[in-house]
Amino acid sequence: MAGTPLTTSQTFNVVIIGQNNRLQYEALLFAASLRHSSPDFRGRLFVATPQPGPRWSGDPSLRNQATREALERLGAEILPFENRVFGQSYPHGNKIEALMALPEGEPFVFFDSDTLITGELASVPFDFDRPSASLRCEGSWPEPTLYGPGYAGIWKSLYDRFGLDFDSSLDLSQPDEYWRRYLYFNAGYFYYKCPRAFGERFLDYAKSIRDDPPDELICQSLDPWLDQVALPLVIHSFGGGRDALPAGYLDGGVSCHYRLFPLLYAREADRVIEVLEEVAAPNKIKKVLKQYEPIRKLVFQRKGAKVRALFDQQNLPRREQAMRKQIREAGLWLR
Repeated sequence: MAGTPLTTSQTFNVVIIGQNNRLQYEALLFAASLRHSSPDFRGRLFVATPQPGPRWSGDPSLRNQATREALERLGAEILPFENRVFGQSYPHGNKIEALMALPEGEPFVFFDSDTLITGELASVPFDFDRPSASLRCEGSWPEPTLYGPGYAGIWKSLYDRFGLDFDSSLDLSQPDEYWRRYLYFNAGYFYYKCPRAFGERFLDYAKSIRDDPPDELICQSLDPWLDQVALPLVIHSFGGGRDALPAGYLDGGVSCHYRLFPLLYAREADRVIEVLEEVAAPNKIKKVLKQYEPIRKLVFQRKGAKVRALFDQQNLPRREQAMRKQIREAGLWLR
């Protein structure tokens, strides 16, 4: 992404999940960062919240009145949805079931709530006919066993299950049995031209894999990976792929999927921290965010600066686990 990108004329909706836990505070930060960094965004921002029901032991919905009011002041629309398949047993399934509550036939972008918008979202050249998702990921699934099957056997069994062409999904520039050869995404963002079509297929594939996994998956864990196992199959089935969005926008100059606040301070760009601290500062937002200990201590009590000082951002540990260990040893791991 070179220079300052032009704003596109596309209108699309954005959806994140907000519920009665840490996600409500992340959702508020997301909404504040969207309004701050993307003044040209003309779509609707939905904060989808699961409703109480048999899939939950308690009430997961977004009940904190101060949070709701702060979100609504930022132009967010609270969108209730029902969990018919997932729920408490697999909260990652919220991102699948929430799609059915969005306006049919209107392009959408889903973001994980633990994301900040750091640039003009309206500048991103989405091709909503060709879906894609985040490539900022590690080879977290599958974990082939010594006696097989390998990556190819596991993934091919899934493409075969849904009548998809496996060979056309491969990145032939990567070596055989190396995880990057196979279509795999982080589900931190994804998009398509219709949320209902995408959501229905996502739900069908995820249910099928969960309830009746191919034999090749016998030794593979699906929790918490089920959404990321089904996602590349859905994207491939709609004609999308890893090359559908130019690099440098999402997970780049326009958005940051930070995941955890200690890791944000440890490894993300200075711009991300500037946006975080600027959008958290207004009193009406700060008052709500202070209810959440990691934000109160890391952002408002400046302990985040101490986390950042532990690391050379130009020479970070290669493994995230090493970063976590160092932050814990300093007594600054908060989540």
